[in-house]
Amino acid sequence: MIDLGLSKIAIIGVVALIVIGPQKLPKVARMAGTLYGRAQRYLHDIKSEVSREIELDELRNLHKEVQERAQSFKNDVESATGEFGSSVTSHVDEVEALWDERGADASAHVITPTVADIDRKAKDFRRKKLVRTSSVPAWYKNRHGTKRHVMSGAARVRKYRPGAGANSTTSFF
Repeated sequence: MIDLGLSKIAIIGVVALIVIGPQKLPKVARMAGTLYGRAQRYLHDIKSEVSREIELDELRNLHKEVQERAQSFKNDVESATGEFGSSVTSHVDEVEALWDERGADASAHVITPTVADIDRKAKDFRRKKLVRTSSVPAWYKNRHGTKRHVMSGAARVRKYRPGAGANSTTSFF
């Protein structure tokens, strides 16, 4: 803007006083101040509008760039999945061909299990699962072999606490 120092403002004031006169000078000064304020607001609005347009243009460019990168990434992913799908399909076809070749040879050697074998395997599985999922400590399992009944943690503590037997009447509550 215009560089106005104190000496320049004083000269303008003296000239205005001589030209306009002392009676009209306050009204003219108010009007000049109002016009100067409007001009400053107008310039500020123009600057902010220009900066908004520049930012909007930058955002549009950034948006376009992101969309292009996303599209290229999407194309890369689609091509990679297509290649992977075709390789999986070819491997599945190879496995099916091998399975068909071996299936003809192996069909003569198939052994069917008997009912007794199936029952024995089921009992072994249930027994092992029961031992695996029980809440009885390992030292108790080793001492007594297998689990006979389910016992809560509080019952085990009471049963195996030194000095307090099953008939103890000591209560903590």
